[in-house]
Amino acid sequence: MIFKQLNVGSCRTYLVAAEKSREALLIDPVLTYVEEYLQILDEGKLHLSYIIDTHTHADHLSAGPALCDHLQAEYVMHSSTLSHCPTRRVRGGEKIRIGDIAIICEHTPGHTSDSISLVLNDRILTGDFLFIGDSGSGRLDLPTGDAGEHFDSLQKLSQYPDNLMIFPAHDYHERTHSTLGKEKQTNPRLRFTSRDEYVRFLSNLASSTPEWMTQVIHANHTCTRDPKAVEIPEDLPCCEVNGTPVTAAGEAATNFITAEQARERIHLGQSVLVLDVRNPDEYVGQLGHIRGSRLIPVQELSSRISEIGEYRDRDVIAVCKSGGRSAAAVSILTQAGFNRASSMRGGMIQWNANGYPVERNGAS
Repeated sequence: MIFKQLNVGSCRTYLVAAEKSREALLIDPVLTYVEEYLQILDEGKLHLSYIIDTHTHADHLSAGPALCDHLQAEYVMHSSTLSHCPTRRVRGGEKIRIGDIAIICEHTPGHTSDSISLVLNDRILTGDFLFIGDSGSGRLDLPTGDAGEHFDSLQKLSQYPDNLMIFPAHDYHERTHSTLGKEKQTNPRLRFTSRDEYVRFLSNLASSTPEWMTQVIHANHTCTRDPKAVEIPEDLPCCEVNGTPVTAAGEAATNFITAEQARERIHLGQSVLVLDVRNPDEYVGQLGHIRGSRLIPVQELSSRISEIGEYRDRDVIAVCKSGGRSAAAVSILTQAGFNRASSMRGGMIQWNANGYPVERNGAS
């Protein structure tokens, strides 16, 4: 089996192909990458048989309709979808085959009513139904989202072994995959045993759907081929249920601080923690880091939050590359009682653009 993740960034598109027959399918393709997908298929001498969207996307435009214009492939979604575009609508448990590979379409509603997860022999492609670790799952406050249905869908995972590999449609923290056993230990969505308790918990994290996401849903329902049909913000954890709420303008709805304000607070010698939530290679990379900052990657923040407990009642300035991961970090910090946490708008890109000093030595 050929199995690849094709995109750069947080949106994941998977290519699955049978080596002998050269039949292939694309899962959750993104409209801006159509030409790249066509080139990959051509170079690999692959015949695209199916395009599958695991659900109606709210954060990006699907390439399904555009790819159908180029290739003789079936466009697959769940039978409950409101989209006008699919040429084949599947029900839970239905199988799709390419060569010697069977893919089971498991209906896993909750993020949306039309969500499916795709089960192969040793892995499951979960779409937005299940993310990795602290990211939890896709947000449940979109149209047709339902926390109770999501809890019921999570119970379906009990039929699978712990070594089943998890490949989500998004990861905002540069992780590639996990296993079901590891997720049982680290993913907060899998720790609930009561449906009512789960629904109550998720209701506290719900927020209104940003207008731009509503526009994306409509564009996907009506089969847009225009990659500029909706202006979509970048580098925000838009689909995380425990990620930062997003305003109608597409900006994370959290406490912000500008690079200028951050530098002023640091220079005044105030008792402030600059918390860099990027990965270690970024911390010492081209953009560098702010002198004296503390490095805790956002994907590790929940499990390491005790390390900064002394700052619970002080100012914490979260910093990343451009502001997306730091906004997610503020959400985690706020839930943990850090009420004076803020995200530096524009991240290290803005800090460097302002000409402020950086260091590139090892992590503190």
